[in-house]
Amino acid sequence: MVQSQLLALLLLILVQCRKQKAHQRASQSMRHAIFQSTRCARFSPDGKFVATGSSDTSIKLFEVAKIKQMMLPDARDARDGPVRPVIRTFYDHLQPINDLDFHPQNTVLISGSKDNTIKFFDFSKMTAKRAFRVIQDTHNVRSVSFHPSGDFLLAGTDHPIPHLYDINTFQCYLSANAPEINDNGAINQVRYSATGGMYVTASKDGTIRLWDGVTANCVRSIAGAHGTAEATSANFTKDQRFVLSSGKDSTVKLWEVGTGKLVKQYLGATHTQLRCQAVFNDTEEFVLSIDEPTNEIVIWDALTAEKVAKWPSNHIGAFRWLEHSPTEAAYVTCGTDRSIRFWKESL
Repeated sequence: MVQSQLLALLLLILVQCRKQKAHQRASQSMRHAIFQSTRCARFSPDGKFVATGSSDTSIKLFEVAKIKQMMLPDARDARDGPVRPVIRTFYDHLQPINDLDFHPQNTVLISGSKDNTIKFFDFSKMTAKRAFRVIQDTHNVRSVSFHPSGDFLLAGTDHPIPHLYDINTFQCYLSANAPEINDNGAINQVRYSATGGMYVTASKDGTIRLWDGVTANCVRSIAGAHGTAEATSANFTKDQRFVLSSGKDSTVKLWEVGTGKLVKQYLGATHTQLRCQAVFNDTEEFVLSIDEPTNEIVIWDALTAEKVAKWPSNHIGAFRWLEHSPTEAAYVTCGTDRSIRFWKESL
């Protein structure tokens, strides 16, 4: 009896400590910097750069260290005056940018656009303004994702099947046994797993689909993952056991990859209009998403699904994109007010 009571007490203490840690970390004050005109963003795998794509067709590359330097009081560069975190600007698209990704090993950035193209930019060259390679797709390119090897990339488009490209030959491959998908199956987001063994799509028909990274076969469809509403984002956890998704039904959900079963729901944020994201923080202890009516960032404890904080985004109007750094406690938000804000926890 005494042992069972002590065990119960120990478990209660552990739970309370975790909750206290979650509240403390999620309620830390934040500092942010503001930049202009953007609709999507992506961090490099090492967290040293963040790229943004805009409705004016421009792509800007920021150096994160310079953003953080700029956020310091009276930040000045000894030689050049005010710190300038934008280190590259590219202009080569004819229509707005939908998504971006960094090559896992090389200094290459890709962009997907409404002009039906995927473009490759070498950001090691200071004077380069235009793409050095172009993939001409047949549809609006809504999402892009590099394979971890860097030899392949995925394009999620208005077509319901992901387009798999060999970046050396530009050969396009489609799944040979794709499930029957209706005309409303455009892909809002496509993402590879950490090893490239699988990839996931979030579609306008509300379905989350898991695909084999080698055969390109659809291995599981989670129909109605977000009811009759669009599924707007989907990302694997680092261990590839789960997928985090969000939808226009105002829910964020965690799915088990092996079974397709719903594991957790994160409730309390309303997102019904924009193609918003739900993301993990860098340690996967917390889940972040968007509340459109209050224009706030909502944070949940990833393990308990308890809502632990709400932060004002300071955007004018709802913001459309949320991207967390893979290496530190920092993230960016992209607003319908045409601004991007970089946020860093003040420790």
